[in-house]
Order: sequence, then C-alpha cells, then structure tokens
Amino acid sequence: MEKEYKRIKHTFEPIFNKDSKILILGSLPSVKSREEGFYYGHPQNRFWSVLSSIYNLEIPKIIDEKIEMLINNNIAIWDVIESCDIIGSSDSSIKNVIPADLSKILNNSNIQNIYANGKTASKLYKKYSEKNTGIKIIELPSTSPANATYTLDRLIEAWKVIKM
Repeated sequence: MEKEYKRIKHTFEPIFNKDSKILILGSLPSVKSREEGFYYGHPQNRFWSVLSSIYNLEIPKIIDEKIEMLINNNIAIWDVIESCDIIGSSDSSIKNVIPADLSKILNNSNIQNIYANGKTASKLYKKYSEKNTGIKIIELPSTSPANATYTLDRLIEAWKVIKM
C-alpha cells in the first residue's frame, strides 16, 4: 500500500459531445483507472454495471464500448480535479487541488444536470467549481468498491435519477 503523497495530473480527456445532457463527475481516476487508461477501470467499481442496468444495456467491456454507451445516452463524464497530491487512490488524502476547467464541456454541450459520483466529488465541486459554473451538483452515492454500504441494487435505485 502506498504511503507517500504523489502529484497526480489527470491524463484522460472528458467524454462528451454537443448532445450531452448530463455530466457525471468523479474526483480523480484511481490508480487502477490510471493503469487502465480510462474512467472507472477498477474491476470492482460498479459504475459501468449501474449505468448498464439503468439503460438496460450490456455491460461494456472495452473503452470504445464505454464511450459509445455514454454518447448514445447523452452522458458526459469527467472529474473535478485536474491535478492534486494523493496517496494511492485515497480520496481522503487529496490535497493541493487544481480543479478541472469544466467550461470545456459546459460551453460545447447541452448539460442540464451535473451529478457527483460520491461525496468527495460533490465536496470538491462545491468548493472549487460551483461558483464558476453556477450549476448546483446532485450528489449520488459512490460506485467505488470502497463504498461497501451500498449494494449494487441500492446504487442502481439511487442512480436512476440520471435517466432523462
């Protein structure tokens, strides 16, 4: 287990197009997601299972299928953090945050609602981004395996609000 802080810079581009209506924000990609090179790459993260269930689709396996699922359902995803110091994947260790510039998505899409994947993303958005966007964030329970209090069924029920 990593014990030292590392400076992490976000390396994924946001996923969106002009028709995107909802924006889902995480905090920062986990170590596993950074290794995989895409959002929610940890095999125990339930993000893709939750979306698949809500939209009655097969769980996407490869990055292209994940992008296609998002775009076809007018979903944009990105993270609140552009860079920060963090120990491993521990959201509670995040410090020295530089927030992502969300105008890249907001100025080039049709975003109507912004959702946080978990408390940390919500807290960071409220602290760093809300005053710039003027859009309130809707906090959803984290799909992370660290959120063991939520079963997959409870997550799906909570996340159904994103379906427009």
